[in-house]
Amino acid sequence: MAESSFPAGADWARRAEQVIPGGLNSFSRYLGEPYGFARSSGAYVWDFDGNRYVDYHAAFGAIVLGHNDPDVDRAVAGALNPVDLVGIGITRPEVELAELVCAAIPSADQMICCTSGSEATFHAVRLSRAVTGRDLIVKVQGGYHGWHDAVARNVISPPELAYGMDPMSAGILPENLSSTLIAEFNDLTSLEELYTRHQDRIAAVIVEPIPHNVGALLPNPGHLEGLRKLTEAQGSLLIFDEVITGFRHALGGWQEISGVTPDLTSFGKAMGNGHPIAGLAGKAEHLRHFNSAGGSVLLAGTFTGHPTGCAAAVATITKLRDAEVFAHTAALGQRMRDGLTGIVDELGVPAQVRGYGSVFCLYFLEGEINGYRDLMRNDDVRYREFHRRMTDRGFLMLPMSLKRNHISFAHTEEDVDRTLDAAREVLRTLP
Repeated sequence: MAESSFPAGADWARRAEQVIPGGLNSFSRYLGEPYGFARSSGAYVWDFDGNRYVDYHAAFGAIVLGHNDPDVDRAVAGALNPVDLVGIGITRPEVELAELVCAAIPSADQMICCTSGSEATFHAVRLSRAVTGRDLIVKVQGGYHGWHDAVARNVISPPELAYGMDPMSAGILPENLSSTLIAEFNDLTSLEELYTRHQDRIAAVIVEPIPHNVGALLPNPGHLEGLRKLTEAQGSLLIFDEVITGFRHALGGWQEISGVTPDLTSFGKAMGNGHPIAGLAGKAEHLRHFNSAGGSVLLAGTFTGHPTGCAAAVATITKLRDAEVFAHTAALGQRMRDGLTGIVDELGVPAQVRGYGSVFCLYFLEGEINGYRDLMRNDDVRYREFHRRMTDRGFLMLPMSLKRNHISFAHTEEDVDRTLDAAREVLRTLP
């Protein structure tokens, strides 16, 4: 085996493989070289061998202010001083967080704390079934809502499995998979057909208002409004999975931007700037079904509402209330998208730039992009190679098909311009 250009990273990777399955605690963390990271600050991360990268992966979008934001770090350290985990009753940070969230998110009368976005969507699905007394859930092809059985199907599906049965994991009971139906984003007809075939059985439709799991599929005008109208008419709940869009595109999430108010909203990632915190919010009439409020839906978890995660979220959301944060990240996002568009036009590359606010991605395809059917035309090999070569040049982008990139408040115009210079060189030489 050839000697690695990242000897320290390779050593840590070998150690990890001995004690962690495959050397990773999540399959989607595979990067290859440089293997892993030892330090982070602002817009940058450093690998085990001391090489610096401009970070656009941003922990799948969790880093919105920048790594180790001093205000968030102080809040986390301060939360451990008066009290750590007691596990009974309440603490100040979780109440303060709920007050901030309910003030920010249009659909939020009340909220519950979770430790991950998957937990939040798990509670949303279970709660919707309890509220409606129905058994089926609808998600869109390509949408990702976590690792739990109810939604672990039809994410990045190959063409031969798209819209059919495509589980993400072995070990899921077939009846759990078949209780989730698959529609197409930006296609209300596909949802109407499911309602026709399964009358009075659909408890909820869960959707990322922008399916960022597959880059950045923007909703067509009227689509989310149509979802709201259709679910109400059919007696189903509408769940917005804003784990990615929430606190990244606006303080109140995409529902603030669109004016469409769902029944339930899951959120996480950016709300804590990298600390483990998530939540589910919605109308009080629905959340009262949790047994904490005297209902029959189980709400439990030793680490939910942990003071450090809640303190991080309080500090992050407080900082996000300053309009300058979103103005800065959106301006840099537009600078990146405009720059990439100019480069692909200049070089004649068959590609399109998509995104919103602080998010950008480069699809290697031509023609309309509305739903997952269109994304099956994407040249996944070139997509991954572009990200791989950018990472090799010091701009961290996950070399995995259909993954987006994120800009934080810590990024600068100089970071973006250097990224565009590197992208021009990569795209010029990309096979």
